[in-house]
Amino acid sequence: MQNLIQFTSKDRDMLVKTRKGETKFGEHVQLNNNFTNIYDDIKALDVDYVIFGISEDIGVVANHGKSGTYKAWNATVKVLLNTQSNTFIDTKRILVLGYLNYSEQREQLKDLELSKKKRISLARKLTEQVDSDVSHLVFSIINAGKIPIIIGGGHNNAYGNIKGASLAYNTSINAINFDAHHDFRPQEGRHSGNGFRYAYNEGFLKNYFIFGLHENYISQNSLDTLNSTKGVVYNTFEDVSVRKRLGFKSEIKRALDYVNTTHFGLEIDCDAIEDIPSSAMTPSGFSVTKVRRFISKVAIEKNVSYLHICEAAPTKNTEAPVGKLISYLITDFIKAHANSNN
Repeated sequence: MQNLIQFTSKDRDMLVKTRKGETKFGEHVQLNNNFTNIYDDIKALDVDYVIFGISEDIGVVANHGKSGTYKAWNATVKVLLNTQSNTFIDTKRILVLGYLNYSEQREQLKDLELSKKKRISLARKLTEQVDSDVSHLVFSIINAGKIPIIIGGGHNNAYGNIKGASLAYNTSINAINFDAHHDFRPQEGRHSGNGFRYAYNEGFLKNYFIFGLHENYISQNSLDTLNSTKGVVYNTFEDVSVRKRLGFKSEIKRALDYVNTTHFGLEIDCDAIEDIPSSAMTPSGFSVTKVRRFISKVAIEKNVSYLHICEAAPTKNTEAPVGKLISYLITDFIKAHANSNN
């Protein structure tokens, strides 16, 4: 794949900080040996999970959002590889594949001669290129019998994840989206706010559960659309965590009952997590511990097809805590899923 930068042992050695008496995550994960055919090479590896990044914020820009989500992968891999390798997680069952790089496309969007309208139009066309890469890579990984863990970029990539999984299973799939926003906006050109709408309308997505919508940031028109669309169910953050009309644990069960009828994707948008630097950072959201509990509960299901963590937009000063957060979420998912399927 043209935009895939494979992660090598040289990359690993530059990042892992060894220490006497300790064994780090990066010392035992599987790495590629210059893969030439993603499907065949991944299928041949004795691993269960394939981690890859998406270094882009094109879909966010296309949605009139803040740039920065392209930084999440780099922030994560630095921390993840330096976490401890111990009996709590079998790092040898994990492949760190690399990341999809869109630095050239991002540079195109910086052209000062572009009007705002033309920049948005270009960003939406470029998002379609990202869609194609993501769907192909997710399709190849699932088809090879492994579970993709996708890190970084905007929530536009939900479309590629769902499409790739759907094509691999040769049927529509379901999805749980842990998010402050519905991302079910109209089909006005691809961007980070309508990935689920495109996937739904094109038949790749069937049942869609949105967990934790923020009532202050959904228009009445969008609310009417969600309420009238067969296959879309949601709860709100306010009902779960402010008014506490709904229980967190019981809502996880309701969400799982809705999507667990077939294969489903697990989408985690960092916009939903309180005080985490993201494209739409919130001062009021779920705590990191609540998100970790959510992932651990959902990951035990055999039908979960992938994990996608998106929309984090770390700065130079917040790179380490964001990387640590995402590393927690990745390892929580793997531990829960691996232990439930042994």
